[in-house]
Amino acid sequence: MDAVLFDMDGVIVNSEDYWHEFEEATLFPETLADARPDNDEITGMNYREIHDYLDENYELVVERAEFIDLYDRTATEIYGEKVTLMDGFPDLCEDLRDRGRAIAIVSSAPPDWIATVVDRFDLGPLDLVLSAEDIDEPGKPQPHVYEHAAAELGREPEDCTVVEDSTNGALSAARAGAYVVGYRTETNAGTDLSAADVVVNGPEELRAELLG
Repeated sequence: MDAVLFDMDGVIVNSEDYWHEFEEATLFPETLADARPDNDEITGMNYREIHDYLDENYELVVERAEFIDLYDRTATEIYGEKVTLMDGFPDLCEDLRDRGRAIAIVSSAPPDWIATVVDRFDLGPLDLVLSAEDIDEPGKPQPHVYEHAAAELGREPEDCTVVEDSTNGALSAARAGAYVVGYRTETNAGTDLSAADVVVNGPEELRAELLG
């Protein structure tokens, strides 16, 4: 592998715990009329595309602007105060850099959410930070964001390893042609990661997979 591309939510930081809590306690009750999706249906998607997905497949009872604002206000608290960093992530990145690997964050989160995490935890140096909102193409589970990331790094997708924790994210990376490491924690214990080439449990197994 020439490059390692990390998803942010649920991999670099444990934000999925808080997003799922938000969805169950606030988002679904306040924005949907009746039927509710499983969390995995929308995990890994950009929140603007989550709105469109719910609008198409369920019955939304709020306007788009209110839906977006609800996410934005929640994100400030989650990323600015609540999330913690993956155990050993800075050391993992340092060891990957020592081996000549490019390191990227490729996320469905908006650029300002990603910047909050990068600044708060002093992540870097990074060869690329790419949000799904930076490209004019559909986001995860479609392959475009990982195809763009590989191109910006000057690599082919086949030369990249992607670390993903969601069904949509793993599908996106696999469809792009990357080698996909599914990242398993207690939060996504039941998530379908069958699109991944290998599944690891927690940071120690991830480190062994990427450096072994």
